[in-house]
Amino acid sequence: MTWSIIARDSATGQLGIAVATRFFAVGALVPHIAPGIGAVATQALVNPYYGIDGLALLREGKSPHEAIAALLATDSGRESRQVHVMDSTGHFAAHSGKDCIDWFGHIAGDGFSIAGNMLAGPAVLDETARVYSAGEKLPFAERLIKAMFAGEAAGGDKRGKQSAALLIHGAEEWPLLDLRVDDHADPLRELERLEAVSREHWVPFRNFMPTRGNPAGTSDRAKIDAGIAAATTSRE
Repeated sequence: MTWSIIARDSATGQLGIAVATRFFAVGALVPHIAPGIGAVATQALVNPYYGIDGLALLREGKSPHEAIAALLATDSGRESRQVHVMDSTGHFAAHSGKDCIDWFGHIAGDGFSIAGNMLAGPAVLDETARVYSAGEKLPFAERLIKAMFAGEAAGGDKRGKQSAALLIHGAEEWPLLDLRVDDHADPLRELERLEAVSREHWVPFRNFMPTRGNPAGTSDRAKIDAGIAAATTSRE
């Protein structure tokens, strides 16, 4: 019922997941990222513990293949699940159970993995991959969204549209970007709008937040307001 892309931005080291589906609130359960560790997208008949336990296995030093094998070993519903996993170095593994609904499959490329089920056909993944690969000069968030638009143009979820999400992490435990469109007639278009708004009203503020290297962050309201004003002006 879903297709998703997991990617690592080679320029920044950021990890990101974009996902879309004809299902409510896909961002609540599918994407999971731990900075410096890796990322997991769990879909089809979703098992949320694939994300939670999958990241825990990566933290223990398991490879993506080993993590997936461990997840499947204890899950009697594994043939109705789909999951793909990336570690912090950009290595991938995926599983699509034989009882997932056609069309389903998985592909991987340089720094990205794409998986989907209940799709219009393989072109959904192929076009998502093609546009992501061609977008290396774009900012990471925009690149992921444009790739998802390409998959949608190729047919997307064969049942239609309802929700989409974008999750990006850098070096900190808190996300650089966590956008969710839970119920919308055109969720990817709304996700695109929210990402544009985030550049004006979230990114400038985010740049002053506490980090492990700077626990105090910046509380200078004048600097924060100036950053937001500069971002807003640049978009006019």
